[in-house]
Amino acid sequence: MSNPLSYYKKHLDIYKAEVQKLYKQMTGLSTLRLVVFIAVSFGVYLTFSQWQVAVFIAVIGVVIFLLLLSKYNDVKAQRHFNEALVKINEDEIEIASGDFHHRQGGLEFQDSNHFYSLDIDLFGRGSFFQFINRTTSKEGTQNLANALKANHVDDIVLRQDAIKELSAKPKWRQYYSATSSLVHIETPAKQIINWLQNYQSFLPKVMKRLPLGFLVISILVFTLILFGIITNQALIGYWLLVGLGVTGSYLKKINSLASNTDKVKDTFRQYALLLDLIENETFSSELLKQKQQQIQKENKKASTIFKELSKAIDALDNRNNLISAIFGNGLFLSDVKNSFHIEKWIEEHADKVAVWFEVVSFFDAYNSLGNFAFNHPDFVFPDIVNDGSVIHAEGLGHPLLNKNKRVDSDLTINNEQFFIVTGANMAGKSTFLRTVSLHIVMANVGLPICAKTSKYSPVKLITSMRTTDSLTDDSSYFFSELTRLKYIVDAIQKEPYFIVLDEILKGTNSTDKAIGSRKFVEKLVASNATGIIATHDLSLCEIEKELDDVKNYYFDAEIINDELHFDYTLKTGICKNMNASFLLKKMEIV
Repeated sequence: MSNPLSYYKKHLDIYKAEVQKLYKQMTGLSTLRLVVFIAVSFGVYLTFSQWQVAVFIAVIGVVIFLLLLSKYNDVKAQRHFNEALVKINEDEIEIASGDFHHRQGGLEFQDSNHFYSLDIDLFGRGSFFQFINRTTSKEGTQNLANALKANHVDDIVLRQDAIKELSAKPKWRQYYSATSSLVHIETPAKQIINWLQNYQSFLPKVMKRLPLGFLVISILVFTLILFGIITNQALIGYWLLVGLGVTGSYLKKINSLASNTDKVKDTFRQYALLLDLIENETFSSELLKQKQQQIQKENKKASTIFKELSKAIDALDNRNNLISAIFGNGLFLSDVKNSFHIEKWIEEHADKVAVWFEVVSFFDAYNSLGNFAFNHPDFVFPDIVNDGSVIHAEGLGHPLLNKNKRVDSDLTINNEQFFIVTGANMAGKSTFLRTVSLHIVMANVGLPICAKTSKYSPVKLITSMRTTDSLTDDSSYFFSELTRLKYIVDAIQKEPYFIVLDEILKGTNSTDKAIGSRKFVEKLVASNATGIIATHDLSLCEIEKELDDVKNYYFDAEIINDELHFDYTLKTGICKNMNASFLLKKMEIV
């Protein structure tokens, strides 16, 4: 069994050493640039009277300086990349120690109208999302949240295979995350896609060849003046004005195009690197190959196409240089040429950008899932079965609890069975409900489960565990709970769900609650529903005597030497020991 913590510690040392090495290279290159500058300045000073020699030294010096600057920037980029890798491994070591509550909790994805996202600590502080999330882009984060909320029961094995494969590629995943973390997006992907798909070209097709014709004529005019064939040198000035006039007629629209492309150029440049990583990796699982093929259906790779746009945008950016703006536009129509290239790119590829962006965000999200599987080699991927028990698990536990303190349970619940779970306060009922719920959610996503073994017949999950009143909607707590229960009843009429309920009808008196709870459970059982309800109402357990599909289980508590003890073990039967009175007295409340 692999040890993820050892992997992180080993690679943390490797990447830290690489950062130090690159820092020394940067320092050396900076020093060398300074030496070149001083040497060239001194050489020009000594040969100033021989201007040809001085110009030669200056040109050679500038070339060497620019090469050193380019090398420095490359090394600097590598250092940033390795620093990102250092941060990734430091974070994993920190999270493994249980320190993750400061990370993004995803509360914005919580939805009281969703099947289960409000009830099972899926989002928020200390949530499963907070523990698992390693995404580096807003779109990837949304994609991960959508996967956890999807409630899809189809193609689970396909997702399992993809997660297994990514789990086995920790280096590639970290390279992808490090590259993605360096993407500084000014404009959201959705806004970029919308702009591209609704863009209206303003340059006529003649502009494809006009800049080339202008270039030829400009060179011809220069040549004729140089050889004295044309003696009126003012002609070049008139020709310059003609070019500026042509460019000026489109100036407003070119400025608008340049403004929009300036906001997206860094996004496309970095996305090209991410697409390149996807294109050049070998995948064997069907889902990952499908995603890879979505960016390889063109004659050119998507990364190459993205790089072409980046180059065209960089070329248009040269208009910010005054000399280039005047002479480039006046003699070569450079703004028109570069704008035409960008418009041509948009025309040919705008409809595919959404797919390419989706593939990038897919891998961002699935890297989190693969990372989770890698971090938990002791978890198991459920065997997906089409009949038999809905869940048949040995050693089932909550994935966020410390494995050295966690108490696991064996659970077998068949289709159309309903469990009533009783127990003392703090004995483990609610944790058990969330454990079972997370088993279903994780299994449906394709993740490994916190269990020794698991056979799982896929089913959608629906819960009612946390209900709140709403001043905004002018609804009471009790009405909100009834609305939720009605939502469940309506849902199970359309398709099967695994129902998880925790102490329903809390907003009414005990007698009314007992009668209502009994009728509701009977209604669910009559509808052939499968699920679990936790309750303190022992009278509800009498249904087991009347209905074969209902089974009673409990979590116990004992008072030993005037202290409360819990074993957190699921047992068959009805709880006899309650602890509210004991706790009130123990805490000197009464």
